[in-house]
Amino acid sequence: MIRIVEVTDDSGAVVELDWFEKAESVHRQLRTTLPSDYAGKMKRVFAGGARMCVAVEGADITGVAVYRVYENTFQGRQLYVDDLVTDEMRRSTGVGRALLGYLERKAQAAGLENLALDSGTQRQQAHKFYFREGMVVTSFHFGKRLT
Repeated sequence: MIRIVEVTDDSGAVVELDWFEKAESVHRQLRTTLPSDYAGKMKRVFAGGARMCVAVEGADITGVAVYRVYENTFQGRQLYVDDLVTDEMRRSTGVGRALLGYLERKAQAAGLENLALDSGTQRQQAHKFYFREGMVVTSFHFGKRLT
């Protein structure tokens, strides 16, 4: 059975240190360029408004989500998912669906207008999953590397 554990509290403090430490290996499956000081990087991300929850089965982390709540002029108040990753050994077993469903319910309970995320153009399998979960492409995201 999959259960979702909030790793951070509303202020961004890590309140589940053991789960936070276990999350790193799964998180790195998506974000391979995270620095060696994972804890330091994530504490800065949390200080900037992000929060983390994990999907847990027994003593194992099977998925990680990093998300934040903010408001913009395009979509209003929204829950934005920075990262959503299922352990590569557990893909297509309901972990991603459990995490995304949890975040959707969290957004609805907070009265938010949207749930949003960006997904790299190369991640076609992830796109199929998002479409199955009722998400649609609302825009193109453009970026320019400055360093």
